[in-house]
Amino acid sequence: MDLAQGPHSLQALQARYGERHRWLLLLSVMLGSMAAVMSSTILNVAIPDMSTHFTLGQSRVQWVTSGFMVAMTVSMLTTPWLLSRYGYRRVYEVCMWLLLGGGVVGGLANDFPLVMAARVAEGLAAGVVQPIPAIIILRAFASEEQGRASGLFGMGVVLAPAIGPSIGGVLVDVFGWRSIFFMVVPLAMVALWLSRRYVPTSAPGGVQADADSPGLDWIGLALASASTLMLLNGLVQLRSDDATVALVLLAMAGLGMVVFVAWQRHLLKPRRRVRTASSGRKAKSLRQARQVRRGPLMNLQVFGHRQFAMGALVSFTYGIALFGSTYLLPVYMQMGLDLSPSYIGAALLPAGILLAVTIAAVGRLSHRMPPAHWVSWGLGLLALSFALMPLVHPAAGLALLWILVILGRIGLGFILPSLNLGALRGLPKDLIPQASSVIGFVRMLGGAAGVSICAIVLEWRLAVYALTASHPGRADLRAFNETFVFLATMTALALLASWKMAEPVASPAKD
Repeated sequence: MDLAQGPHSLQALQARYGERHRWLLLLSVMLGSMAAVMSSTILNVAIPDMSTHFTLGQSRVQWVTSGFMVAMTVSMLTTPWLLSRYGYRRVYEVCMWLLLGGGVVGGLANDFPLVMAARVAEGLAAGVVQPIPAIIILRAFASEEQGRASGLFGMGVVLAPAIGPSIGGVLVDVFGWRSIFFMVVPLAMVALWLSRRYVPTSAPGGVQADADSPGLDWIGLALASASTLMLLNGLVQLRSDDATVALVLLAMAGLGMVVFVAWQRHLLKPRRRVRTASSGRKAKSLRQARQVRRGPLMNLQVFGHRQFAMGALVSFTYGIALFGSTYLLPVYMQMGLDLSPSYIGAALLPAGILLAVTIAAVGRLSHRMPPAHWVSWGLGLLALSFALMPLVHPAAGLALLWILVILGRIGLGFILPSLNLGALRGLPKDLIPQASSVIGFVRMLGGAAGVSICAIVLEWRLAVYALTASHPGRADLRAFNETFVFLATMTALALLASWKMAEPVASPAKD
């Protein structure tokens, strides 16, 4: 055993636990990811109570969710830099402490700004944590085991948002909105305990974390943050009467993205060495070089690989469809079908559990088809479930609705364990951390935009039918149906990209 990196390095832990270590490591990061996912989804059930408690309008209290989403989306891009500089364990434990502290502070806070600060801290931690499991699966597991590992991980992570809202609804009714914040605390504490045993101090690849590695690209991070914030605010402003502000924000977001890409390309260019005449000038030059040296926040070289480029496009459009439908389905069931919130929560729970089971099954069967094929089948089922929603009508009963919801969840179960594998498999190992954070970023960006886009389409169609229809109930249903058709179209576009994600057929090896 090489002890040069200490008793908690990757090599030392592999020697201590043997073949079991990669599964124990996956379990450790899975619990942390469950805590991150639960903190991102479960608070939605507490927003009405929080709005009443703090006497805030719905639009302002909604920033409890939006602030979390923006922080999580942008912080994903920092994961590769943090892991290479500080190693898995330190980064993971700091994130768990942030989630734990955010849960406690948010649950005890009496001021809304403090609640917002707790949510932003949780969002930053959740964003950094989410790319880590994909990095571990692709580095620690052989290709024939990666599907099984992704299935096991996906099943655990999906159970959190499937069960969480049902438990959260009961907690809000019995103990109030503060209890929602504390739900993440037990998971974070167990994850911290497991990290002390199984998460290595090493950086990806088993190398020692390097505190003298290139500094963080703060300019790129600021550009990405500002562009993301303006994009999401611009989409929200589209729902207001004054579209001028929305168009200005969206234009600035587009300009910010262009500048961000140009800056990342600039940082990828090789730098010339500067020769100095004296040792004093040389030492000063070295200090300046260490201060100026920056690695790109987003390594654009990953887009030079067709599988990854297509996978990123799938991830973005899939994020729109997934998060958009997560917003649309409960609203449709309440406003369009006049179902109670408690009935909706109880009815969606079996579909969430079925999703987790499907993910585990697909993980075990993943070796029978390339990941891109599983993704394509899943997107096809998801698009079909959206496209058939206009056939649902209260007068005909709700059996078709639950069949379509289950069909969509089975489609998601095909996609979730396969998308990262299909996009990242075949990349050079040194690009995997960057690629994992980038694909997570574009998925969350699509998801954050998808909620606003679905709301815009729905409000537009509701306004149209409110003016022309004599039966408001029927008008509502038609507006929802057309929004589902929009989601089916977005999913079909992702399906076109998934066909291009398939691995190229390798030519026979020559002796």
